[in-house]
Amino acid sequence: MPASEADRQLVARIRAGEADAWQQCIDLYEGRLLAFARARLHDRSAAEDIVQETLLGFLKALPNYDERTPLESWLFSIASHKLVDALRRAGRRPVLPLLTSESKDGAARDLTGPGRAASSILRSSERARAEAGVIESELRGLLSEFRRTGAWERLKCVELIFVLGWANKDVARRLNLTELAVANHKYFVVQKLREAGRAARVSSELLSAVEPD
Repeated sequence: MPASEADRQLVARIRAGEADAWQQCIDLYEGRLLAFARARLHDRSAAEDIVQETLLGFLKALPNYDERTPLESWLFSIASHKLVDALRRAGRRPVLPLLTSESKDGAARDLTGPGRAASSILRSSERARAEAGVIESELRGLLSEFRRTGAWERLKCVELIFVLGWANKDVARRLNLTELAVANHKYFVVQKLREAGRAARVSSELLSAVEPD
């Protein structure tokens, strides 16, 4: 989906250095970015740091903003990169950076790292979005299938694990299931996502991030 006219105008104003345009961007997205980060880090302070890094990363990458991409997708893509980096620094396996239904992010590498050429940033971000889009599309298809077939238990497990980043034991407690039952649901979906990723030649880095903790 291409960026809306409102997105293009807002980006143009930010590029022109209009302070009120930048504040408008913050007002529009800061809350959603914070909720996205907190759901995966469970630490408000760390999540706030991710949001700040995301907004700074957005400014650094602004010259390469592709108007074919909605502004929301671009911002959440950067946030996903930052989350993956933060989880790795903390020694945790990164949760697949899928979005809630209101946003579309996903990536495997930091597109805003210092010292990288603009062309390199653009190529890696485009590839990351395309690869994450394969995984996200497969997950959305699975969710739709579970709804269509009435597989409500599996649907609830998958949403809590893959969308909100919950641990198996927390899902089991919330849904009154055994941890083995939750693990079986997760295993089924992980295998489907990896099959789709391998068929589309998704990078091994992103495939390794498919399985949440």
